Amino acid sequence: MADPFVCPDPIAERRYAYARAASKDGDWAAAVEMLEQTLERAPAWPPALFALAEAKEKLGARGGARAAFAACLAADPGDAQGAAARLALLGEDDAARGLPSAYVARLFDDYAPRFERHLTQDLAYRGPALILETIEAAAPGRRFARSLDLGCGTGLAGEALRSRVDWLEGVDLSSAMLAKARRRALYDALGEGEIVDRLRRRAAEFDLLVAADVLVYFGDLSALFTAAAAALAPSGLFAFTVETHSGAGYRLQPSLRFAHARAYVETQAAAAGLSPIIVTDAWARREAGTEVPGLAAAFAR
Repeated sequence: MADPFVCPDPIAERRYAYARAASKDGDWAAAVEMLEQTLERAPAWPPALFALAEAKEKLGARGGARAAFAACLAADPGDAQGAAARLALLGEDDAARGLPSAYVARLFDDYAPRFERHLTQDLAYRGPALILETIEAAAPGRRFARSLDLGCGTGLAGEALRSRVDWLEGVDLSSAMLAKARRRALYDALGEGEIVDRLRRRAAEFDLLVAADVLVYFGDLSALFTAAAAALAPSGLFAFTVETHSGAGYRLQPSLRFAHARAYVETQAAAAGLSPIIVTDAWARREAGTEVPGLAAAFAR
């Protein structure tokens, strides 16, 4: 299968580069003009369609932005750029249930080289520390035989957990993030894949599941919670962080991260057979210098 991100025409590729330079300078009208010329030669090239949608949105042409995002999604049904989520933010689909795996994998493959510096220096990220504090509050002094770090990334959570577990496994969609996690030499096993699928294949296997800053990529939590409950051994714990909002259900934020109402989290967990041990208000990161509201929680099977 052809790679949808490879440009089929070198002239179109040059025009796209000019358009991206114009976008970087904030000249959105020039960017639109160059992108339209790009698409004359490569009419179904997803990066150009996505860039055109973004440029039209910057110019306030919401209808044109919606049309270009929709065309991008049609050209790349796997949605590695997150066009469906952008359509949701434009009001085209209020029921976005989650972010596509292809988008998350591409996002973090690109993000991997600067991931830890950005999190720790720019966002004051403290998800792993919160997870560890939550586990200690829920099960003081307990050591866990088998654990799975969901969305393990470069291994920041694994570093926090290693002294509490006998077997530490990690799973992530991003091969670039996993390569960095391997260099830490903390994990007994690492695997590339989608976490709900991985959980469904590991019935009653783990004493501890952790998800630090992972639920923000899921809107609907029902499948994740059901799979987590099934993967837990009796009395196993599922510890996670989640961003919250003051409304009901879940909401896709402009950051392309989901926020969940506390009541929604608790209801979905209960429906999956998970019982709350500790649920506390806590922020895991800052955005633009402001603490992002959230929860740190531990539920038991």
